[in-house]
Amino acid sequence: MRITVRAAVEADLSALLALYRELNPDDAPLPRASAAAVWAAMSRQQGRTILVADAGDTVAGTADCIVLPNLTRGGRAILFVENVVVSSSFQRRGVGRQLMESAVRLGESAGCYKVQLLAADDEYVHTFYEACGFKPLAKGFRRYIAQGPRP
Repeated sequence: MRITVRAAVEADLSALLALYRELNPDDAPLPRASAAAVWAAMSRQQGRTILVADAGDTVAGTADCIVLPNLTRGGRAILFVENVVVSSSFQRRGVGRQLMESAVRLGESAGCYKVQLLAADDEYVHTFYEACGFKPLAKGFRRYIAQGPRP
């Protein structure tokens, strides 16, 4: 199976929404108009790249990457990765690894000094990221914000 990783385009929106439903199956579906508005905002955001992995003519996985400019480390940026998901029908075929390798290359090309992500508290997920060269070097924290109005 040949896997190609590329930047997502608007025509990938339906496939992205399907992948995100696999990632967060309890979320209510995002209405198409809202999804289109969010996509438009994301695509205008400087330093933002939504990677997709194509397996033939199917979008098999995705990773959301954003370069964050930084005033430490000699002004070198940080690449944050979020919403990594590979369709269940394509898992354990190298799709996730290729997405993460592409994210690292994206960070290198942007002059970043590190690629950072938070991972689910799941040993399988941790093993995957460690196999991709990531190390569990810090403890992540998050605070969820009460749901407000959607865009």
